[in-house]
Amino acid sequence: MKTIVLLLLAAAAITITGSTGIAFAQEDGASSGDSFKILGAGLAFGLAAFGAGIGLGQVGAAGLAVISENPALQSKVFIFVGMVESIAIYGIVMMFIILGQ
Repeated sequence: MKTIVLLLLAAAAITITGSTGIAFAQEDGASSGDSFKILGAGLAFGLAAFGAGIGLGQVGAAGLAVISENPALQSKVFIFVGMVESIAIYGIVMMFIILGQ
């Protein structure tokens, strides 16, 4: 878990340092607002997918254990899996909202 946190902190530091000094060869180049919009959209979807993946791993493992004990609860497990997967769908929706502005 510590390595994941360190990798995320390193990625955040590289992103922040890489976006501070923006120089364009032409005056009509992309504004820094556009680059931050793309960065925000990527973060919105990436973090939502990352969280949904972790949650789906936990719910999927527990769901398979429940189904092996009592197969009649299979439909309830699918409902929980769908609830976790909706987090990734919300991330996609937010990405399109951010890019549409």
